[in-house]
Amino acid sequence: MASHLDLVDLRLVIHIGDAQSLTRGAEKSHLSLPAASNRVKNLEVHLGTKLFDRNNQGVTLTPSGEAFIRHARKVMQQMNHLQGDMQEFTRGIKGHIKVLANTTAMSEFMPNILAKFLAQHRDVTVELRERLSYLVVKAVAEGNADLGIVAGQSVAHDIEFLPYHRDRLVLVTDLNHPLAELAEVSFVETLQYEYVGLSEWSAIHAFLIQAADNLGVNFRFRVEVGSFDSVCRMIEAGVGVGVVPERVANRYGQNMNIKSIRLTDNWAESQLYICVRALKDLPHFARALVEMMQQESRQPNT
Repeated sequence: MASHLDLVDLRLVIHIGDAQSLTRGAEKSHLSLPAASNRVKNLEVHLGTKLFDRNNQGVTLTPSGEAFIRHARKVMQQMNHLQGDMQEFTRGIKGHIKVLANTTAMSEFMPNILAKFLAQHRDVTVELRERLSYLVVKAVAEGNADLGIVAGQSVAHDIEFLPYHRDRLVLVTDLNHPLAELAEVSFVETLQYEYVGLSEWSAIHAFLIQAADNLGVNFRFRVEVGSFDSVCRMIEAGVGVGVVPERVANRYGQNMNIKSIRLTDNWAESQLYICVRALKDLPHFARALVEMMQQESRQPNT
């Protein structure tokens, strides 16, 4: 019987829980199936509780298993942070930061700040992914991301929210569109018109579909494209209307025949926050990125 917990056990249980399969969890942990099965059995005996329920489809986490994985993720994140801090004392070893952000932060803020940060920290790599805000908070809380950028604060234990930029979404139309004469409009009033938007992989795509669903409207895009530049060009050509960050509308509006219209919905304007589990526990280079982001957000006209 195991007398202690080790990192192999923690990783194994996380992999099995994520895959809902002992076989796939063992493969991902680079263990044979008998070895993985034996480790799980010994661990359950040691803990005095079942972590998984076995069935014909695979395995599912018990309440004890869910609690175990929640803590295991935190331990693994702390180990990664420990390794990151130690890497600063070892020449040639790189640090790594995983950042999750909403659409506005991805397109408007992170490219410039990361270019500056990476130029100053050549031994650090950054993984940047786009997610809806609630998924960002969930990933940070579970230790699957080092930091995130979200719209608004949520009720989340053990999460620090640091003020970042303000964000506003606006409606964009071509100059001859019936809505172009308006100074402001509600989202529901726009839903009778064709929409142009980013692909389904973008956070703003899912956000708008959910906003329409909350109004009881089955919302679909007429055209889905890969960039805000393409969205605005389609709108300029009269293909449809679109909702984009105000900064995007202002930038492309300088050279395109498009009109930006204020959305009156409460969700159209929000405060962006940097969220972390505990700023003091981040590796030094991750804290440096957060500090640079905060300094940049306090500068005028940013």
